[in-house]
Amino acid sequence: MASIRLTLTDEQRALKAGVADICKRYPGEYWRELDAKREYPEAFVNELTKAGYLAALIPHEYGGAGLGVTEGSLILETIHENGGNAAACHAQMYIMGTLLRHGSEAQKRTYLPKIATGELRLQAFGVTEPDAGSDTTKLKTTAVRSGDRYVVNGRKMFISRVLQSDLMLLLARTTPVDQVKRRTEGLSVFLVDIRDLKGFEVRPLRMMMNHSTNALFFDDVEIPADSLIGHEGKGFSYILDGMNAERILVASESLGDGRWFVEKAVQYSGHRVIFGKAIGANQGVQFPIAKSHTAVEAATLMRDKAAALFDAGEACGAEANMAKYLAAEAAWEAGNACIDCHGGYGYAEEFDIERKFRECRLYKTAPINNNLVLAYVGEHVLGMPRSY
Repeated sequence: MASIRLTLTDEQRALKAGVADICKRYPGEYWRELDAKREYPEAFVNELTKAGYLAALIPHEYGGAGLGVTEGSLILETIHENGGNAAACHAQMYIMGTLLRHGSEAQKRTYLPKIATGELRLQAFGVTEPDAGSDTTKLKTTAVRSGDRYVVNGRKMFISRVLQSDLMLLLARTTPVDQVKRRTEGLSVFLVDIRDLKGFEVRPLRMMMNHSTNALFFDDVEIPADSLIGHEGKGFSYILDGMNAERILVASESLGDGRWFVEKAVQYSGHRVIFGKAIGANQGVQFPIAKSHTAVEAATLMRDKAAALFDAGEACGAEANMAKYLAAEAAWEAGNACIDCHGGYGYAEEFDIERKFRECRLYKTAPINNNLVLAYVGEHVLGMPRSY
């Protein structure tokens, strides 16, 4: 039975301390420069990989640390509360789960040890398309079996870290939608080696935040048949299986952002003197910061509950979705309070607030829009009529 610890274990505190030590070597100036140039944090990711943190969820038998989503969440949260951005590497944790839970033993033996050491990088997740958006069952990218290969055609949109990855998890339709009983059938998931892949084009997109985001084009791309994970046509369920982990891990990044904003605001409001007193004494400044802290702490409890359920192998769809929603909203409001507290300085690049503000806004929209989270809760938790 799952249980929630209200304090960290000694091992978890040591885990956070180790991640924090690495983060200290990559201060705001490092992230600011990368953001301006829209460059990938190669040095930071390599150091995390070398220290074994990105292999946290990979079992010992495949060269990983064998930890749970609870510990993975602490790693990502710590990066964000120290001013960094774990979006550069977070996908490896939840993408790897699809391979671990549904891949063949040969696939796991081939890829997981190399992913654990960093010899191979799995950071790209090819699902979203230009026209399908959140309605994944309507995606149009096809993978047609031809002998010992699949031929892939189609487009993907807003796919991050493709140019920084060796492997990509790809969702494509293997059976036309008009030939299946349910629209969730006929989709398959593939683990694709995208290095020097013929017919595969990557077009970088300049976005509001530095997430190495791209549009992808597949023109008669041939991939080996053994790239298929699990059974053909069951890919949608495999992807869904990993989405709870994704929600929990992304919620953790938002919690880290929220804590960073609150701490930044508390420090500034304590020493910024206007009209003869510190601005933190003014309720108009103090209350939004206190409210943000309260929201972050409440969201943390939901995240902890979701992670505990996930690690215990229990159903956690409602908790994972609510954790993502609460954490994203809390981080956004904390960002607003931090900017209001700093006034004009909140918009200055050198304070890093505007960068973190742009980054935290993403999680109200991705990996799932918060409105869809509410629709999920309405239908699947409260039993209300389906809204979409």
